[in-house]
Amino acid sequence: MPDTQKSLSGLTEAEAKEFHSIFMTSFIAFVVVAIVAHILLYSWRPWFAKAPPGWVELDGVTTALSYLC
Repeated sequence: MPDTQKSLSGLTEAEAKEFHSIFMTSFIAFVVVAIVAHILLYSWRPWFAKAPPGWVELDGVTTALSYLC
């Protein structure tokens, strides 16, 4: 397919490859930032650990709701 022909998207093959590389770079950067943010958040307040003193625990709420249903 010559470089002058357009596809259904309206991009030439070279333009599509350039768009794909920019998209993949941006996506990988977003995922890396999200992973770092989750690691930092978990190191600040672990969400799988026992709640520290002063935090509200929802065990009583689920027990109370089970009596209502």
